[in-house]
Amino acid sequence: MEFNHKILVVDDEPNLRTTLSLILQRDGYVVTTAGGADEAHEKLQAQAFDLVFLDIKMPKKSGLMLLTEIKQLFPDLPVLLLTAFASLDSAIEAVRRGAADYLLKPIDPPQILSRVRQVLSEQQPNRRRAIMNEMQRLLGELNEIDGFHTEETPGQATPAEESERYLRRGPFILDLHTRVASLNTEELSLTPTGFDYLTVLMRFSPNTLGYQKLVLEAQGYETTPIEAKEVTRWRIHELRKAIEQDSRNPRYLITVRGEGYRLVT
Repeated sequence: MEFNHKILVVDDEPNLRTTLSLILQRDGYVVTTAGGADEAHEKLQAQAFDLVFLDIKMPKKSGLMLLTEIKQLFPDLPVLLLTAFASLDSAIEAVRRGAADYLLKPIDPPQILSRVRQVLSEQQPNRRRAIMNEMQRLLGELNEIDGFHTEETPGQATPAEESERYLRRGPFILDLHTRVASLNTEELSLTPTGFDYLTVLMRFSPNTLGYQKLVLEAQGYETTPIEAKEVTRWRIHELRKAIEQDSRNPRYLITVRGEGYRLVT
């Protein structure tokens, strides 16, 4: 780990807070805990965090309400939901509202750490892109001050680098290094997990991917058939809003009833 990421764990169960904190701390993360929404707000205002774990069912203020408030204050802060299977519908709603993902209780340490690493790694390309854009802007200002202008000449990649970096299917192009997706040369606005789903669908296109296979390939964990169907339903709904002209009559993302989804280009 290049530096110690800071993680906030919000849960009203002391035992779970302690257990999850130990799991994360043993992997090198700096962990802060909160027992409810008010305490979480105080911690979020006091310091910056790289990731938040949030329990959906909490007294006084639900995790869904707190999630909405967090995303309003810190739109780019990834939030992972913790939930029991009985609250699966709420978890799906939370993902729709902007949560990065949800994990089922009782917590599974390898799954927790794997998902944390994936979510945190997804933030790096966005940071790198922002830094590069700012560097280009500053370079342009320096050139203006010095009285000359230089044309941008992007470096030429070798064929091997091109094949490793870009994934192309019909009008879709994915830059796997910067995690930028485009359709007919227009950049798509995708969530990090949405990008992962589109990547998997493109790799397997035009074959049908079953619900469980799609979750496993895109998010890295196994699910029950019922859970997988619900999870993929919302993820496909998000993708369709981003890539389809009419999400109710999709041109690219096709539902194969009772089986899964496929991408047709």
